Amino acid sequence: METSTSQSTADALDKGGILKNKIKVLKKMYPHTRSVLLPALHAAQQLYGWLSEDAIEQVSRLTGVTTADVKGVVTFYSLFKTKPLGRHVIYLCTNVACLIMGADTLEEYLGKTYGISHGETSADGRFSLVIMECIGACDKAPAMLVNDDCHFNISMDNIQQIMESYR
Repeated sequence: METSTSQSTADALDKGGILKNKIKVLKKMYPHTRSVLLPALHAAQQLYGWLSEDAIEQVSRLTGVTTADVKGVVTFYSLFKTKPLGRHVIYLCTNVACLIMGADTLEEYLGKTYGISHGETSADGRFSLVIMECIGACDKAPAMLVNDDCHFNISMDNIQQIMESYR
């Protein structure tokens, strides 16, 4: 009985069958069931803004991958959101190269200016901060992503301008 309730709740998320149609297209592009999981999760997150339990169950049902396996993938990758976040998500790299070049100072600035630390959302809902181990831009440290936009060689001279561009 719980399964049908969960399934109907998950189905209610996908009004118009948008996710179902996207996953149907993805299944044609990827020959193996598990291969479609990451792009399906990205599609669900893009559609809903985050991956709720219902969204995870829906992806599981539409891809044929068990809910436990879907949850395992969602919790393994830090770019999947399991709770609602701000309009703009800041992914600040704090790996060695970025720390040496001042990422800790940038994290402090973001905390003082926007009242956020790792995993938190600003009171106005504008920003959420996620500390990343590495975003693969060590040669341009310190680096961060805001949503899907990459920002490199960030300093106290340019961080305010960068952040203000996300009004």
